[in-house]
Amino acid sequence: MTDTTTGPVDETDRFDDPADVEQDVDRDESSFALFEGDEGRLDEPQRRALVALLRHSYISARTHADEWRAVLDAEFQLRSRLNDLFLELHVDRDREVAWKRQARSESQRRGFPTLLRDVPYTREETIVLVYLRMRLRADARPGPDQVVVDRSEILGHVAGFRPATATDRTRDEARVAKAVDRLVTARVLLRTSDPDRFRIASVVEVLLPLERLLELDRWLSEVTTASGDGSDGAGPSLPSDLDGDETDEEESA
Repeated sequence: MTDTTTGPVDETDRFDDPADVEQDVDRDESSFALFEGDEGRLDEPQRRALVALLRHSYISARTHADEWRAVLDAEFQLRSRLNDLFLELHVDRDREVAWKRQARSESQRRGFPTLLRDVPYTREETIVLVYLRMRLRADARPGPDQVVVDRSEILGHVAGFRPATATDRTRDEARVAKAVDRLVTARVLLRTSDPDRFRIASVVEVLLPLERLLELDRWLSEVTTASGDGSDGAGPSLPSDLDGDETDEEESA
């Protein structure tokens, strides 16, 4: 005869406290810890996108494909983190580019701590920027960063703004070369496999909207007319978060 008597039951083995279960679920869903003591609220792709936005002048689908996708997926969270640092996040989905700007206080009596600063571009840098922007307008091809420009083409264009009294051509060309190098560092010009050919980054359209382009074009005309000694006066201030970036890897032209 089989014994069907039920043995003692340990209730703690059979049933979990609902509150404990709920806490465990919440912890699993909200924890993105990547190291001991990590209390961050972003997952790893989102953190990498945040770091890229802070380190670089901008990120784009072409230059930072993974980070760009993370920006699209977590725009609100990344915007919030940048706002904590008094920075604004700008995302242009058409041009596939995202960048940061220093937040400005609406009250003149209350300023914000700044991480970014505005630095005047040189006359040569401004001429090159305006030229690149005009090239994009005249030769817009499907997809971002598709317009290619030669170094000699840039040199020739800037030479047209050289005062008639300027005699030191070597010095002038050195200034243009320095301007090109700075724009490469800022990733306004993107390297190709040919050291004398560059792709124009679509971020130029963000830097110089049409109104700003026309303003700078007038400024250059006035400066060129007024300057007879070839001096390198400072140009208008442009966002310096497009300065001091790391150089990209070379791309195939």
